[in-house]
Amino acid sequence: MPKYRDNLPQLNGRKYITDGGLETTLIFHEGLELPEFAAFDLLKNESGQELLYKYFATYAQIARANNVGYVLEGPTWRASTSWGEKLGFSSADLVTVN
Repeated sequence: MPKYRDNLPQLNGRKYITDGGLETTLIFHEGLELPEFAAFDLLKNESGQELLYKYFATYAQIARANNVGYVLEGPTWRASTSWGEKLGFSSADLVTVN
């Protein structure tokens, strides 16, 4: 069994928030086109990284203002071999992204 499975910070009784749906927000609120619904594609350039930073920072500010923790999502749920190939990412690129 993993070492910290029973000692995760979110199990200590403190309140936490998480974000509200990365890809949905980027598409419907920011007007982005995410190929294959893959937010990890934004990691390949600085402007995409800035959009991700802005998205996560918004939730961090909400958590800070309410004195609660924040469980971060990652943009990599589609960063697998099958999805990565569709977007032109090599195996080495995917290792870097993940």
